[in-house]
Amino acid sequence: MTVPSAEPAADAWPPILIALAALVSILPLLLHGCSCGHDFDFHLLNWMEAARQFSQGGLHPHWAYSPAFNAGEPRFVFYPPLSWYLGAALGLLPAHLPGVAEAAGWSAAPVLFTWIALTLSGLTMYRLARAFAGRGAALLAGTLYLANPYMLFTAYERTAYAELLAAAWIPLLFAAILRDRVSIPRIALPVALLWLTNAPAAVMGSYTLALLAALRVVSTYRMTARTDAPGRAWEAWIAGRRAAMELALKTLAGTALGLGLAAFYIVPAAYERRFVQISMATIAGMRIDENFLFEHTGATSDALPHDTVLHTASVIAVVLLGATAAVLGGTLILRRRAPSRVALPALSPALPAAFPVLPLGVLTAVVAWLLTPLSAPIWKHAPEAAFLQFPWRLLAIVAPVLALGVAGAVDRLKRGGPGFAASRRWVGDSRAARTPFVAVSAVVLAAVMTYPAARVFRQPCDAEDTASARLALFHSGAGSDPTDEYTPTTADNDALKPNAPLYWLADSAEAAAPVAGPSAASLAEGPGTAPMHFTVVAPRAEELILNLRDYPAWRISRNGAPDAAREQRDDGLIAFPIPAGASTIDIGYARTRDQTLGDAVSLLALVFYVYTVRRNRPASGDRAKPA
Repeated sequence: MTVPSAEPAADAWPPILIALAALVSILPLLLHGCSCGHDFDFHLLNWMEAARQFSQGGLHPHWAYSPAFNAGEPRFVFYPPLSWYLGAALGLLPAHLPGVAEAAGWSAAPVLFTWIALTLSGLTMYRLARAFAGRGAALLAGTLYLANPYMLFTAYERTAYAELLAAAWIPLLFAAILRDRVSIPRIALPVALLWLTNAPAAVMGSYTLALLAALRVVSTYRMTARTDAPGRAWEAWIAGRRAAMELALKTLAGTALGLGLAAFYIVPAAYERRFVQISMATIAGMRIDENFLFEHTGATSDALPHDTVLHTASVIAVVLLGATAAVLGGTLILRRRAPSRVALPALSPALPAAFPVLPLGVLTAVVAWLLTPLSAPIWKHAPEAAFLQFPWRLLAIVAPVLALGVAGAVDRLKRGGPGFAASRRWVGDSRAARTPFVAVSAVVLAAVMTYPAARVFRQPCDAEDTASARLALFHSGAGSDPTDEYTPTTADNDALKPNAPLYWLADSAEAAAPVAGPSAASLAEGPGTAPMHFTVVAPRAEELILNLRDYPAWRISRNGAPDAAREQRDDGLIAFPIPAGASTIDIGYARTRDQTLGDAVSLLALVFYVYTVRRNRPASGDRAKPA
């Protein structure tokens, strides 16, 4: 009689426990409601705007209509899509559930988003740690990662939901470059996910991948080229060079493929940045040199809140960096004391790989240096580094190193002999990994880390800032403030006025919108965005002004003929002359060449990705390996 394997049942428990630990981490949100952190309004508006366009059949919007007081901006061209796709889906979900009000659904959407992001982060961290440790230690790493101070700072105080979701892909990036056999699709997937989720996280991830890959290339060459056999030095040198070159090429190819998969976003965002004031993303308070650890920027009304947040982030950085250094140092000591892993009983079908202390230690040291003014020349000259804005964002790279280091240390404790018997309950066989001790420990760890973080980081909501209040404002049609970096280059936000009609007629292109009384504003009552199709009757030749900001993708026709004679306005609204009589105006957001090119590249990359996955499928069980 064949005895069923216990492995599938053992593997089912850690994901459930990680989801439960993530639930504990959002318990303050379930009890007290959303945290109205720094980016709460921005993301909620993105989700509502995307949800409305989804409902109208626009599955991949580029233009956001409600910002800039309904004059709009090309926000979705430049902000990666995965976070607002997920947020919009969570906001739309209650509309299909009986008895759930729309306001209640949108109030729940940020909480659900946070839980999903934390759960995914814990699961990917578990998968990474599982290559180096037993189930219990990997579960500890997953729980520690999803509830680490920087993660909860991002979730509660900053409410930077895209960065929070991007944290789920960083462990996949580590796993891709630290495993035994680096493959193109394993590199490509996290690269693509990062670029489609959050641009700063993608920049950090790309540089992290480059550093770890360089360390591993050097290590691979040195290990392969080493030989004690006389007369074999030349062959060893050739083998080392070949192995290092193969690793470098696979990493480069995987990175290129990942960029190709995300090209439908990257190509338009890169090309069309010339049409917007993208440099406004690095104005005062958002520059690298003003955000090094414990920097002070002044005593003005803007500087004081900035310095408060910077001080909080700096304290978190010191804690995480110190803990990571201690854990990696302890792991190195334990590795020297522990017996060889060959003498151990298997914790899984394959023994855990040797822990990559050196590359993770180098990475941690580099991050610590980048958080200080000594690294200013690097930030100034490295491509796209300035758009990271806050060097302490690199704590998103340190947090998985800390969690992985803890898993490695706990796993080493198990190898340390009889004096470490207690740790065996964490890293023992599959039966031990399912014990109530492990489950309770994971939940307690999440609770212990969440309670102080929620008390310190959670931001209370004023009445006008709640999700239901923002939904009411969104439905009111009043629009919202513009975003400086997404403002077209032809527009001045200071000249833009709220409560403009949908369109109006005037004697000159620079005429302000009429505010009251029997005027041309009666042609289209506002506020709101100019309709995409309408007919206007002008008593004489006049200027038609639309409450819609000019942008190269807009195509306008009058009576079926293209009308390109647009006038310049300080506020960036579209204005053009029309003759006396009836004019039928049609407006459409055209598919530009850069968008077509990006879509074509992504489609080709997807085909190649599927091909490489099929080709590499037999190697899916390879173990991880240090750089």
